Amino acid sequence: MPPSASDADIDRRSGYCASTKTFHSLRTPEPPLPSPDLPLSFPAYALSFLPSPLPAPTAPSRPALVDAGTGESVPFGTFLSRLRALAAALRSRVGLAPGDVAFVLAPVGVHVPVLYYALMSVGAVVSPANPSLTAAEVSRLLALSNPSVAFAVAGTRGKLPPGLHTVLLDSPTFLSFLLHDEPEDDAAVVVGQSDPAAVLYSSGTTGRAKAVVLTHRNLIASNVTRAPAAGDTLMLTVPLFHIYGFTFCLRAASPAHTLVLHTARGRFDAAAVLAAMGRFGVTRLALAPPALLAIVRAAEEEATAAARVATLKTVSCGGAPVAADLIARFSRMFPGVSVAQGYGLTETTSGFCRAVGDEEIARVGSVGRLSWGAEVKIVHPETGAALPPGVPGELWVRGPFVMKGYLGEKDSTSAILDSEGWLRTGDLCYIDKDGFVYIVDRLKELIKYKGYQVPPAELESLLQKHPDIVEAAVVPYPDDEAGELPVAFVVRHPGSHLHKSHIKEFVASQVVHYKRIHHVFLVDSIPKNVAGKILRKDLAKLALRRISSKL
Repeated sequence: MPPSASDADIDRRSGYCASTKTFHSLRTPEPPLPSPDLPLSFPAYALSFLPSPLPAPTAPSRPALVDAGTGESVPFGTFLSRLRALAAALRSRVGLAPGDVAFVLAPVGVHVPVLYYALMSVGAVVSPANPSLTAAEVSRLLALSNPSVAFAVAGTRGKLPPGLHTVLLDSPTFLSFLLHDEPEDDAAVVVGQSDPAAVLYSSGTTGRAKAVVLTHRNLIASNVTRAPAAGDTLMLTVPLFHIYGFTFCLRAASPAHTLVLHTARGRFDAAAVLAAMGRFGVTRLALAPPALLAIVRAAEEEATAAARVATLKTVSCGGAPVAADLIARFSRMFPGVSVAQGYGLTETTSGFCRAVGDEEIARVGSVGRLSWGAEVKIVHPETGAALPPGVPGELWVRGPFVMKGYLGEKDSTSAILDSEGWLRTGDLCYIDKDGFVYIVDRLKELIKYKGYQVPPAELESLLQKHPDIVEAAVVPYPDDEAGELPVAFVVRHPGSHLHKSHIKEFVASQVVHYKRIHHVFLVDSIPKNVAGKILRKDLAKLALRRISSKL
């Protein structure tokens, strides 16, 4: 439980308890978290906050979902009727029962949020995956979750095995489900909060993918924060199969927000997103750091960009660290628009740290304070000792939002989640005297140079300040004497003649000797996953091949 005002041992400024060496959230849940023993599905919980009838500006005709590409709109009244109809059809026509896993392999579209809600409302387990995966990659995920049914589209059906019962979202059959008018089964589905609600797949950037089991309680706990006022319009540009997009997509319905879905395929189109924000009156934008950089560049090239999105108030950015210089550039182009950062993992049902309000958003570099219910320890990576405020170490977290475990993998679960509920994040972080959380880097990605620890994110942020550098990634290269050397992959601005030696000199003039860049590779792009995290393992292998070929 979070601390009360009478908890004398807990510092009311930082949330730190010196006797237990644990940080506590100082927030209160709004609304209060329901009793865990109460049978309750996440959809029932989320939709219980919708007023009935829906008053203006959230009348039934107000859009609940909008396809930014086609302009297709689903009003709130239609969203709710489709949800009820689809839930009934899933039971009577698809034969889904509580606990059945439903694999979803479909691009972003207005049917996907309805499907997520309907599946969970009947006790089925939603398991979304990247529709761009190959058939072999899909097969590996199917082996983890063992679904009884799949939902796909014509373009992804061929990646699924022929023996798996599959429903196409772009078929007349599925569209008929949305208009299902048979009476609901009298036997109501009872869903417990501890029941699985979703199985999401970890990114696999630091190892093979795992199936993360999230319960209805996890989803409920991650949504007990005060939402912006009804009538807001949120544009979501991150994929709905990733934990970031998954939770944002579920969160929008409860406060009766309009959710605008960026449905463009392929490369992120900043110009199209800016145009859509103006067309649909977007007030909040959710994106990953590379997309934020693309928005800034587009605005720097077009002086009228900010004026075209005059309704925009807040940008939510997560999935990877955001450089302070990038936020400063954004603020220059979009004055008055806040950039709110957050931090979390698939294993923590998205963000358990969030910047809320002007004071927290103003702390550039921080991901905000701990969300309600969060307990955190900052642990020395080698000694295991819990550390005080201001000292970096591995962040361990405990709370009602922490996953149930990895599906079918007890050893992998126990390696990250101990018997007391502490989840080891693998991230090097610190919490300051005011309770603000700062992410330094992934522990596994720290470069070890002669005993010194070099955070790649720090050097990447520095490199991106150079006017001729578009983006950069820093990875380790093995060295007999030093252990590991920092090497950089750099994307130059088109037409730039910036030399490798100039890049190394630029860094060397601003850092201590052990943080200097030893090799520079000029590339056309930096490989990333869907959340914007740099695929450092791939780059480290590439560096090894390139340097070895020159020896």
